[in-house]
Formats: sequence, C-alpha cells, structure tokens
Amino acid sequence: MAATRDGYGDGLLALSDNPKVVVLEADLGKSTKSLHFRKANPDRTISCGIGEQNMLLVGAGLASSGYIPFASTFAIFTERAFEQMRNGVARPNLAVHLCGSHGGTHTGTDGSSAQSIEDLAIFRTLPNVVVMHPCDDISTKVLTCQLPELGKPSYMRTARNKTPVLYDGREDEIQIGKGIQLTKGNDVAIVACGVLVHEALEAAKILSVDGINASVVDMHTIKPLDTDLIDRLADTCGAMVSAEDHSIIGGLGGALAEHLISSKLIPLERIGVPDRFGESGEAEQMLEMMGLKSHHIAAAAKAAIARKA
Repeated sequence: MAATRDGYGDGLLALSDNPKVVVLEADLGKSTKSLHFRKANPDRTISCGIGEQNMLLVGAGLASSGYIPFASTFAIFTERAFEQMRNGVARPNLAVHLCGSHGGTHTGTDGSSAQSIEDLAIFRTLPNVVVMHPCDDISTKVLTCQLPELGKPSYMRTARNKTPVLYDGREDEIQIGKGIQLTKGNDVAIVACGVLVHEALEAAKILSVDGINASVVDMHTIKPLDTDLIDRLADTCGAMVSAEDHSIIGGLGGALAEHLISSKLIPLERIGVPDRFGESGEAEQMLEMMGLKSHHIAAAAKAAIARKA
C-alpha cells in the first residue's frame, strides 16, 4: 500500500539529474511530497507561498525560458489558478506540469470544501493540456518521469490515502496516453482511474461469481483518451462502465460518453460522484456514501449488460 502523492514525490526526485527541472511549491511541499526534491535540490526549488495564481505564472515564465517547471498544491487550490493555467500556460502551450494532490472525496475528513470533485473536468476543457489520474505510486512515478519529454502542459491528480500497488515490476507497461488492460473479459468493460481502479478490480471478482467476465482498464490518462483501446473494448464487450472518484459530470465518464456517441453506440453506465458536494467522513465511508464501491460498480456493469441490443 502506498499513496500516489508519494509516487509523485519519488518521480520528482528521480528527475534531479535533469538540470532543467525546477519545482514550485505553494506552501504545501510536505503534503504534495515535493519536499523530497527541495531537500536534494534547494537551488532549483522556488517557494511561491500561498499563491497558486502567482505559482502558475512563475512556471510559465520558467517554461518560456527553457526550464521544465513542476508546480503542485492541493487539487482544490489548483482551481484558484484556472485563469492563469488557461491564459498563461495552456494558450501559449508552455510545458508547465501542475499536480493537484488530495483530490476527490477519498480525501475524507477534510470535508466538502477541500474535496475537489471537478478538477479533472475543469482542466480537461483546456486545449493543449494533458490530464492524468494514476492509481498507484509506481505508475505515478513513471508518468511523472515521462513529463519532461511531453513538450506541452499537464495536470495530474494524486491522492493522500494509500492504495494497493499494482505495477511493481510492470513499469514498462505505463505510457502517457495509453490505457492499461488489467483483466480480460468479453461481457463488459470497466474503465476506471485513480482510487477506483482497485474497486473496479474487486467488482470484476464479484461479477465472476455470477459468471460475468469483465475487462478492467486503468485509464490513467483521461486526455488524450486512448480511443483505440476504447473502440476495441466496445467491439469486444458491447457494454461499458466508467468509474471515478470525481463528479459524474465532465470527467472520465464524460470523456467516454463523448467518444462513444460519435464512434461506438454501446450502453455506458457511469459511476462517479452524483451532482452534489461531499461531506466529512473517512475515505471508505465517502466511497460508500457516494456510490463508488465495488458492489456499486458491479451493479452498474449488470445494468449496462442488460441494455445491450
């Protein structure tokens, strides 16, 4: 068990040998885990204080000068800097890499004001911006280490709480923009991201008891969506479920729906936070309250299968 925010910190530290990499902090380096890079490379770490708007524009200036800036704060606070991300980073297509930690209702006891359930949707609307939500610390580290070669801006969401490790010894499978099929089945495809990848795998086990074989996909990159994989799954399974700890509006489920409506008209059931805010509770309590647990995903899979033509 490990937290994806730890993978982000490990990834930054692994990039220390690249003299162009610069880390920007908004007074939350301990929480986002950028402090590891800061301790090793204090001369390439800039404290921007509690000022995310300023941090993004500092990043834009560094990127325009040939550096590769990584900026991080809580996911909910990245939303303060949307205008700067739009006009200062995305519009000129500057390679600033923004990481929002503590995303989703899984954050738990911090309460609804701190639970960003709209960040993936917000940043997915911006041209040029790659949007990612990895599920374990290893994939987070690998994706972070790939960002210097991306050549365009990105937003990555990480989580505070620990989740099972899936990719130990499987690092070669991880690539920005490519979903990873974790299980194979022909009855339904469950496409998940972040903390719900593990719930999706448990859902597949529940379904197998009833003789239903599910393909489970870790869609860590939400934009650009791996449409080739989605189309193959649509042809093979004929029914699909999205699963995310994010608003039902505009995130992974929205991205899948937008693609399928113009490509493969198959049943899609979306598991996500309903059109509401969260509240204070333990991580597992929040997943149950919002209908995001494995048994909810399994029920949605059966509903999708029942809608097959």
